[in-house]
Amino acid sequence: MEVAVTTLSQGDAGKIDLAASVFEQPVRKDILHQVVVWQLAKRRQGTHSTKTRGEVKATTKKMYKQKGTGRARHGSADVTQFRGGGAPMGPKPRDYTHSLPKKVRKLGLKSALSAKLAEGKLVVLDEAVLGEPKTKQLAESVAKHGWGRTTLIDGGDIDRNFGLAARNLVGMKILQSAGANVYDILHGDTLVLTKSAVAALEERLA
Repeated sequence: MEVAVTTLSQGDAGKIDLAASVFEQPVRKDILHQVVVWQLAKRRQGTHSTKTRGEVKATTKKMYKQKGTGRARHGSADVTQFRGGGAPMGPKPRDYTHSLPKKVRKLGLKSALSAKLAEGKLVVLDEAVLGEPKTKQLAESVAKHGWGRTTLIDGGDIDRNFGLAARNLVGMKILQSAGANVYDILHGDTLVLTKSAVAALEERLA
């Protein structure tokens, strides 16, 4: 499928042919969900921890006499009813990561790219390069294009000036093609790919 190539200044940079095997696949919402859950699970630290009765440091002295008070019988201050007591069945450190077949991850990335193209929210940029690291200049370009919250993927190393300008821009996320992932592609309103990113992704997903 042929798509127009634009520049940061909204100039015409010709057209590019996108591989149907990567950008025109059926949008599998079930696969997208699996991949996003897998990604977010990997990001979880899993360091949450609560103390059980056995780990709480409390006196073992009987709190008050057994009978005659009209209150419930208690013999320890480390139970969950009292402030500072142990938590029953509370969270403990754990690893949330789980495996996902490479074929499913690859299919998820193809599906995400295809979804953006089908929605008309995929833009191909000639190159992501700036002469000066000026956030204002980049912000004006993004506003003129009407991209909104943007995920931009470049083929190789990010241009230094472009990277410095974009890091102060709210809603702009920049990735190398090697770091392209389903969550960030779907999270942005607009997906912007440079010509080098298109070539790298087609080679990666062929």
